[in-house]
Amino acid sequence: MSITTPPPTTAGTGRRHPRGRPSSGDGVAAGALAAVWCRSVGPARRWSFTSSALPRRPGRGHHGLDHLGRTDLSSAVYVEHNAPRGDVPYTRHPMADRSDIPVVHVTPFNELFWDSGRAPTVVIEHGIPDPGHRYTGELDRAAVVINEPVRRSRVTGTDLLSRFAAQAPLDVFGMVVSELASSVSPELNSRAVRPARDSSAVELGRDSAVDGPGSIRTFEHLPQAQLFAELARRRVYLHPIRWTSLGLSLLEAMHLGMPVVALATTEVVEAVPPQAGVVSTRVEVLIEAFALLPQRSRLRPPGGTAARAAARARYSMDRFLTDWEQLLKEMRR
Repeated sequence: MSITTPPPTTAGTGRRHPRGRPSSGDGVAAGALAAVWCRSVGPARRWSFTSSALPRRPGRGHHGLDHLGRTDLSSAVYVEHNAPRGDVPYTRHPMADRSDIPVVHVTPFNELFWDSGRAPTVVIEHGIPDPGHRYTGELDRAAVVINEPVRRSRVTGTDLLSRFAAQAPLDVFGMVVSELASSVSPELNSRAVRPARDSSAVELGRDSAVDGPGSIRTFEHLPQAQLFAELARRRVYLHPIRWTSLGLSLLEAMHLGMPVVALATTEVVEAVPPQAGVVSTRVEVLIEAFALLPQRSRLRPPGGTAARAAARARYSMDRFLTDWEQLLKEMRR
């Protein structure tokens, strides 16, 4: 594991630092190793890696980061979970003016598209606890997991759902998905969107009133164990997201052994191999595959085995923990 450090006169092009260490002298004093996590641009939190450490919130300055220059840290890392927004590819990372705190990106796409300026960068990809190969595909329906699909709208591909559902009935899992039923979005016919009547494992997928093409059912915030069990019963996993770091639900579905139909956006083209399903930026290609895969998957899931193998090889917890251990060791040198 080594950290990519941009050349002194070039922002964001990156090169490998020989020892994986950021440069010193930007105001971080001696003390404990810490990591800063930030899910969006805003006040971050930091955890010291000691047994008695409690999370502490930096001050209210510029993104809360000016406080880091006055803390007792000898080393710190900033974990960036998100893809950039705004004026991409010119979006300036909040750590771009510092060379003492490396930015840890969770995908190579994010590292490429953020303007990280002077900040050293490293990529540590996601690690997913393996839920097991649980795919049965017993229900002739497709599944997608989206949190807040109405609020996030085009970001999550909510406007595309009715086009896919016209080919095969679709179940939408996630948080605040019940709002789809009352959405006034012109792209989504709310009469075809209905909350599931019963979230029990017995009743899921058995509402005959909405089982045909054109139907979309919503399942509000199921517990993870039940979510995995129900995803695995659907024939195909749909990933219609236009802009995201990399959907963890997509990786979980692949671990379950589900074949995938996905928009070829952000990191998806690297995460989903061709044999694992269909990946394209052409919506009509995805819709055609979406219509055919449920029929082909009745006896044997095409792509599901390959999807699981790819996910386990690249996004295992063992690899994730090894990468983090190596980075933290390098930071202590």
